[in-house]
Amino acid sequence: MIRKAKIEDIRQIQNLINLFAKEDLMLPRSLNELYDNLRDFWVVEENKKIIGCCALHVCWEDLVEIKSLAVRKDRQKQGMAQQLIFTCIKEAKEIGAKKIFVLTYIPEYFRKFGFRRIRHSELPHKIWAECINCCKFPDCQEVALLKKL
Repeated sequence: MIRKAKIEDIRQIQNLINLFAKEDLMLPRSLNELYDNLRDFWVVEENKKIIGCCALHVCWEDLVEIKSLAVRKDRQKQGMAQQLIFTCIKEAKEIGAKKIFVLTYIPEYFRKFGFRRIRHSELPHKIWAECINCCKFPDCQEVALLKKL
């Protein structure tokens, strides 16, 4: 079941994200960051366990970002990531966003949803608000992709 995240989900969300971060497959997230952005998160819950998560974060007047997409390894390739992405795209349209982007190490996955590669410099609000504080800045290996809604 996909639903909005609750406070009680945060530690499970962090554990899921940081498992992938330890393998350098995504960026780690602190508890502070997750609590601050709780309302951005969607989760997949089964038997009171969080097996997937994804966030939709508003960046600017017409721009939103999909962040922290993760599905437990033993549950991958079952369509959960796809459902989370569709949920975020639907929410982006509902709130009036015109563009949605992602920074990812797996750009080929997002291309299936109509995302197209862009230069990081096309996201100045993201770069100066968040990326500048990242441990991987300025040598970011993530690929920026954008989809017009």
